[in-house]
Amino acid sequence: MSARIFQRPKNAMQSGKAHTDVWVLEFEQSEARKPDPLMGWTGSSDTQAQVSLSFPTKDAAKAYADKYGIAARVHATPQKALKLQSYADNFR
Repeated sequence: MSARIFQRPKNAMQSGKAHTDVWVLEFEQSEARKPDPLMGWTGSSDTQAQVSLSFPTKDAAKAYADKYGIAARVHATPQKALKLQSYADNFR
């Protein structure tokens, strides 16, 4: 059972930064998805892929994974770079 630990990025559709400070542990899929013959939807019998756990810190998420023997990979949070420009820069 493997998982990944990451911080959710800011929603691109909104300017708010809610829930971006929370660390998330999500389990990776253990089997491939297959189409349902009747409806055509894709799905699998892997229920662990639906589990998403939230933690206040990266260390808490790592401790949880170590405690329960989950092989977890930590994805680093990319640096937030601001592109500061004025409205007048659009006309240069």
